[in-house]
Amino acid sequence: MSPAVHLAATGHGFLSPTGVEIAFLLVGVATLGAAVLTVTTKQLVHAALWLVVALGGIAVEYLLLTAEFIAWVQVLIYVGSVVVLLLFGLMLTKAPIGPSPDADSGNRAAALAVAVAAAGVLVWVVVDAFRTTWIELDKGVQGSTAVSGDSLFRHWVLPFEALSVLLLAALVGAIVLSRRTAEPRDALSGKEKR
Repeated sequence: MSPAVHLAATGHGFLSPTGVEIAFLLVGVATLGAAVLTVTTKQLVHAALWLVVALGGIAVEYLLLTAEFIAWVQVLIYVGSVVVLLLFGLMLTKAPIGPSPDADSGNRAAALAVAVAAAGVLVWVVVDAFRTTWIELDKGVQGSTAVSGDSLFRHWVLPFEALSVLLLAALVGAIVLSRRTAEPRDALSGKEKR
């Protein structure tokens, strides 16, 4: 069947969106909103919870792309482990639960400029590095575990290992910071009397 006949038979043109495409767009907008709230809220715990929403939205996007394995990996690793580790670190370091006056330095314009520049450089590096890299997918195995696993362990094993070392260092740092004890009050009051 030619593409023109297929379009006439299905009634979907190039620019007419399907339900999945509309859902993809709506979930993308909600995920972007949650990501913006993650970095703009002044309460650390709320930022972590908005991060859960943003990462969960990305998992839904993977489901809509029929990449079920990657979606559940996203849920298990990022939503389950990373956010729990982040909350664990917040609780261990006795970070303030309510609004934190130290969370805003007043340099929003400079921070936005640096973020946009960093995002531009990151996109340019990734596009330049993987411009000629293609993953061949058969029609029956799109989003399958075999294709995804082969791609992950062939091209992305080093970034995953670097991330795991970074998370381990963050966990050890949170434990060290939480175990640090202040000097007893008697010792402090003795110094002040002298």
